[in-house]
Amino acid sequence: MKIVIADDEPLARERLRQLLADEAGVEVVAEAGDGQEALHACAEHDPDLLLLDIAMPRIDGLEVARHLKDFERRPVVVFCTAYDAHALSAFDAEAVDYLVKPVRQERLASALQRARALAAARGDGTAPAAAGKRRTHLCARLRGSLRLIPIDEVRYLQAEEKYVVVHHARGQDLIEESLKSLEEEFGERFVRIHRNCLVARDELVELRRSIDGQVHAILRNGDRPLDVSRRCVAQLRATIRNL
Repeated sequence: MKIVIADDEPLARERLRQLLADEAGVEVVAEAGDGQEALHACAEHDPDLLLLDIAMPRIDGLEVARHLKDFERRPVVVFCTAYDAHALSAFDAEAVDYLVKPVRQERLASALQRARALAAARGDGTAPAAAGKRRTHLCARLRGSLRLIPIDEVRYLQAEEKYVVVHHARGQDLIEESLKSLEEEFGERFVRIHRNCLVARDELVELRRSIDGQVHAILRNGDRPLDVSRRCVAQLRATIRNL
């Protein structure tokens, strides 16, 4: 069983590594000190199990678990944390176990047994999507690696065949999510301007009608005007007035 350890405390990672040394059939293939490193380690090493802290900088463990739903082969997750207050959220994120620090050998052994059973049951590599609070990043896969895009940097989202193009402060990336699901999750931040486009509310500057009658949205940081469908015009005018 290949394992990635993710914890921002070096001593906590070292303790888990020492405990795992006494377990047969396991190999620690990588360690990570924050959530972003954990996702990169999972993309690179394709582990069977991720031992994951919750309170970490940049991206916390609960959000890491939610991003793992986008992986073709999702690792089993066992949370290791100093606090028991997140237990319900951890199991909502479909963790197989929840270990409270300091982790005891017998509890770790039990978690490994459950992880092996679940990994075997997932023989086809599929897993249901994890539940949880709204994400703070989108995850784009790039030739075996990935890029995390802060939601606050996204300017607009545009559907293109089976992908969504994320236009953000550093460029653009493709993600394999539906525009509808993104609208449901991030409706407070984005507003629909067309059946194929969502725009960040704080990017909207004005609506402008062209000679042919087409209405366009002008963005604060946009490189071009975006088409607005007739059914969205009234809502957009109200949105801009309330900004």
